[in-house]
Amino acid sequence: MMVLKLFGIIFFCGLLSPSQEVLSGLSCAVSPQAVQNVLSDAIIHNGLIHQHLQGLVVPNIMGEGGQLNSPTSITDLHLIKVRVPRLSVVLLPGIGVQLTIGAKLQLRGNCLVGLLSELIDILVEVNITANIKCTNFESGTFQVVTEDCLCILGAIKIKVLSGLLTLSVNELVLRQLTATLPALLCPVVDIVMNLVNIHLLSTLNAVIPVGTAGTIHYQLASIPYTSGKFLGLDLDGVVKQVGGSTIPHDSSPSALPPLMDRLLLLVMRQSFLNAVLSLLLQLPPQTFPCTPDVFSGASRLREAVWTIAPAGCSACSGTSPLSIKLVLRGNPLILLEENKASVKLSVLIQLFSNRLDGSILNFLLLRAVSVAGAAPEGCSGVGGWWLAWGCFCVLSSPSLLAGPGSECPCVDCWGQAGAAAGLGQVSPLKPHCISLLVETFLPVINGALSIGIPLPKVLRIPLVNVDFQIKAGLMVFLV
Repeated sequence: MMVLKLFGIIFFCGLLSPSQEVLSGLSCAVSPQAVQNVLSDAIIHNGLIHQHLQGLVVPNIMGEGGQLNSPTSITDLHLIKVRVPRLSVVLLPGIGVQLTIGAKLQLRGNCLVGLLSELIDILVEVNITANIKCTNFESGTFQVVTEDCLCILGAIKIKVLSGLLTLSVNELVLRQLTATLPALLCPVVDIVMNLVNIHLLSTLNAVIPVGTAGTIHYQLASIPYTSGKFLGLDLDGVVKQVGGSTIPHDSSPSALPPLMDRLLLLVMRQSFLNAVLSLLLQLPPQTFPCTPDVFSGASRLREAVWTIAPAGCSACSGTSPLSIKLVLRGNPLILLEENKASVKLSVLIQLFSNRLDGSILNFLLLRAVSVAGAAPEGCSGVGGWWLAWGCFCVLSSPSLLAGPGSECPCVDCWGQAGAAAGLGQVSPLKPHCISLLVETFLPVINGALSIGIPLPKVLRIPLVNVDFQIKAGLMVFLV
């Protein structure tokens, strides 16, 4: 499975008028070449067309003969081999897919010309062309209908053991096969396309676990649409927590970026990413002692805290052992701009001390709004992304939190000092809080995100040689 990294986040990496305006969380544009590759794999390379052509029996060919020709009959004519099948695709705007299958069919039967009976081999080239339309969309599925199926016969080669065949036999075979093969081959194409449809829909409609945090329910949001340049697929991505509750996201209409000369364009929208990040970042509070073995800047943080402590606070002496509690508050927000992405997290930083009697004395509560950003480095592929932890903190004014039985005599003076001084009161803590978050909280976040965002295997197109683009509100993957 493809692994895509971006600012500490790891990403594991289906007929309407082609308005290109969508409301789903994830959309795809599939090139004609990719559609052709997908159908070739499903129909030819996996043997589906061979499987359903095997056992094909052609009606007996009967010729009455004439004054100079003996009566001719060819019976038990059946398919023994399909040679060199080939497939091509044309996307018809607003209609669907025009599918052309070319193959050589080897038929064998018994030939009776007058009183002479022998085996006959017939090698016939056929081109089957059909328009494949999608209809009856409901709950992520649709039906395919094969229309305007044409079967055109090309060159025919006929062999018998004696090597003696009259021109009339050749004409008889060509005439009869032209009349009978379309009625035999077009239903096979219809059956094969319905089986392919079931197979490919399973790559779009899937429930994929996201570690132990929950699931993403991918489902085709609307019937596929075609333009002359791509097949468009819009997918809903319903993000569910363990227990079944849904994390909502509301994507806005947007146009797909150009596909250029790539096989697949896959777009994730900002609101969908926010919902998935909310699922992944359900972190328990992180509590640890403010000591150098846990945080290298512990001593400097302690000194900065005591520096801003209100005068006359007897409990605020530098001898009290400090502990730190980090709590992620609210939902993370990702902001996608042109060639730039950032994630905004709100973290509560609580500093407290444990008294000898087991009670807790809370000293300080800060709210830090931390932002991490990344941008493409003129690159191609996974390795071109760089991690820019441009973390900065906007700290709230300090306040004293006193738990039950832990009243501090300087509650009012601390609160008044914080209210009077505003952000300037806590500004000396800013560099220490940045270091604290980078050293202790960022690894926890990256650990939670290492599960990744699972993507559906859209039409089983491999995610190889992937390039990235960041657009306003969109994250774009080009294959």
